[in-house]
Amino acid sequence: MKKSVYIPAVLCSALIATGCSENNKPEQQQTPAHTQNELTKPVVYQVFTRLFGNTETANVPWGTKEQNGVGKFADFNDAALKGIKELGTTHVWYTGVLHHALVGDYTDYGISKDDPDVIKGRAGSPYAIKDYYDVNPDLAVNVTNRMGEFTQLIERTHSHGMKVIIDIVPNHVARNYESLGKPKGVKDFGEQDDTSKVYDKNNNFYYVPGKSFQVPTDVNYQVLGGNAHPLADG
Repeated sequence: MKKSVYIPAVLCSALIATGCSENNKPEQQQTPAHTQNELTKPVVYQVFTRLFGNTETANVPWGTKEQNGVGKFADFNDAALKGIKELGTTHVWYTGVLHHALVGDYTDYGISKDDPDVIKGRAGSPYAIKDYYDVNPDLAVNVTNRMGEFTQLIERTHSHGMKVIIDIVPNHVARNYESLGKPKGVKDFGEQDDTSKVYDKNNNFYYVPGKSFQVPTDVNYQVLGGNAHPLADG
């Protein structure tokens, strides 16, 4: 009489998982295509957005964007994204997208001017955020539709099988933070600060009470190299 053999359920599962044959030899298994894709390492293509499509090479010191050029969201067209995808890219990291302080005059669009004394050049630093709920107007063909153009860029990127990453830079705000796109009930940074105090736990910024900002006069410095700027007459 043959003896019955008891195989624990856990062991059965292990045998099934390894694909044991009747001869108790592991069978070679093919990894499903979707699993292979899931195991692929992400490949991130980081790009400084305003430089990508800029074809101007003048590099005029303190030059305007008309002189030195600036890339646009629209420069990431289907042909460009196809090329980026062919590199094996899975994610495109668009750097410098948020609206930051810059010298360009966009008052016709309701955007306040930024003081060039505290801006790095005319284009500004992408880490001096003016509005966390908006995008850089320099990057739009139609400034009024700048958010729409950015949305279209995201959709184009997705259509080429890639995901999108953008920078969110907490605590790196412009001196003149002013949000046009903030949700209802959200206050601008500093809007409710008590400026009579150097520091207060409820303030967003530190202050020097009783003193307005003055550009140092003991350094050899001219705003924008002495060139005209939007606040020159203000």
